[in-house]
Amino acid sequence: MSTVVTAAAVVVAPGVASAANTAYVFAYFTETPNMNGANYGLHLAVSQDGLNWSPLNQNNPVVTPSAGTGGLRDPFILRKRDGTFVVLATDLNGTDFSQNNQYLHVWDSTNLTSFTGYRRIRMHNLNTHTWAPTAFWDAARGQYGIVYSANNGSDVLMVNYTSDFRTVSANQVFFSPGFPVLDGDVVVDGSTYYLYYKNLTSGLLYGARSSSGAPNSFATYTAGLRQGNAIEAPLLVKNNEGSGWRLWGDSFSPANNDFYAWSTGNIGGNAWTVMNQRTFAPPLNAKHGSIAGISSVEYNDLVSRWGLPTWVRLKSSNFPDRFVRHADNLGRLDPYPFDPYQDQMWRMVPGLADSAGVSFQSVNYPSRYLRHRNYEVWLDANDGTAAFHADATFYRGAGLADSAWSSFRSYNVPDRYLRHSNYVLRIDPLSSTSSAADRQDATFRVTP
Repeated sequence: MSTVVTAAAVVVAPGVASAANTAYVFAYFTETPNMNGANYGLHLAVSQDGLNWSPLNQNNPVVTPSAGTGGLRDPFILRKRDGTFVVLATDLNGTDFSQNNQYLHVWDSTNLTSFTGYRRIRMHNLNTHTWAPTAFWDAARGQYGIVYSANNGSDVLMVNYTSDFRTVSANQVFFSPGFPVLDGDVVVDGSTYYLYYKNLTSGLLYGARSSSGAPNSFATYTAGLRQGNAIEAPLLVKNNEGSGWRLWGDSFSPANNDFYAWSTGNIGGNAWTVMNQRTFAPPLNAKHGSIAGISSVEYNDLVSRWGLPTWVRLKSSNFPDRFVRHADNLGRLDPYPFDPYQDQMWRMVPGLADSAGVSFQSVNYPSRYLRHRNYEVWLDANDGTAAFHADATFYRGAGLADSAWSSFRSYNVPDRYLRHSNYVLRIDPLSSTSSAADRQDATFRVTP
């Protein structure tokens, strides 16, 4: 079977193999509970530790499909053997999963600062979907395998092989274990091929492995994994340093927490450890994506090309699924995600009363700032007075509960700190000798 290319093909010359990976890039699309933040273009975020992510381009898409449905889901980044990248994605704009589409979106990229050769490739002639692509190098075949979710009477993972991501072989079943499956992710480590997938019958994530990577050669070796009420889209990532691995899972719905994670020191074992949500912060509003290792030069090029966020969020230390936000002009701590999602976004500007301090300017109401009055914290319009400026200024210091995080001391009531109490923000007297619970309430991670 041959591809159908729906846009002009631009050949990218082979590049020099990449330097050692020291950072990570995350590709995703966005959704929020009421779809205020839904965008079905290609989004990118970067991280130096693979845990805490900074969206690029102000969390706007870096490229959007111009053919097919005009939108994408489930983008996947693969570094090819020549050191350049290819991006694959589901051709689906929105949440109408009744649509059947035989194509995938494809782009080429030298270093993810630009995207060329946009095309769609036809993967099969079936009356079914082509979802959640992943790709890997099959050394025995000397080709790349493109694996995706489809239905040939049952939900299976299918594969087509390619040398150039333009012409593909006929589709064939890659993994059909006797129950319906979805969302495969294939990673090659040494001589072993690992496939992580969702079992649609149990709703759990599992790992399978093969010594050949050939279709129908994978055997499941892990117990089922799930966090939260529902989970899908397993994303397997080897750490840049050491032999450790992380497994990410996406919540089933944008109304739930977006990502969960596990870690292990031995990918071949069956011992995944749940990661505390304190340790990671996925990109804002991100859904079902992929992560690839990048070099320090590529990291710097991405930041230079697309820019880091001009806003921050404040993540709670003791309720790490909650972020500082305003609601009805009251400062609160609420579980993410929510709409309007902009309510949690702040510009941390020089303090209005003292430039050595900070003030929190609302992104969606830029004339308003967090300030205390009667020790409660409100979002109020800056009236230009010295009293307002003082109430809206805080000194940032090492976190009272964790010195790697931050606490914020009031400028004009200097024995009091910004904290949450019953999920409402206020300022209270606190110190390093306060109770552990109180110090936790006043400790936040500043994150994009």
